[in-house]
Amino acid sequence: MAAGKYDFTLEQGTTFSREITVQDSGSAMNLTGYTPRMQMRSTHDSSTIALTFTASVSNAVQGKIQLSATDSATSAVEEGIYVYDLEIESSSSGVTRLMEGKVTVTPEVTR
Repeated sequence: MAAGKYDFTLEQGTTFSREITVQDSGSAMNLTGYTPRMQMRSTHDSSTIALTFTASVSNAVQGKIQLSATDSATSAVEEGIYVYDLEIESSSSGVTRLMEGKVTVTPEVTR
């Protein structure tokens, strides 16, 4: 399965929360035994992580992954355009990239 492309906006200083459903061939993928992980960086080859999202399987049978970042974590990210990917890993299947794309971080005004 090829990684999906999805670009999104992250508002600096706000709480980020999204739930995604992973599908394979049109049906929810059973994520039992999988561990998700998601990071964003300024460029693909940057060694500096701009933000590590909290990622967890919220409903394995329904293929649901919960992604989040606290307001203090998003406050620490400078305005700009970043890249990210979301991967899942299991001991039996290895690592699979589910999504990738760009994140536009918009600046916070009210603090």
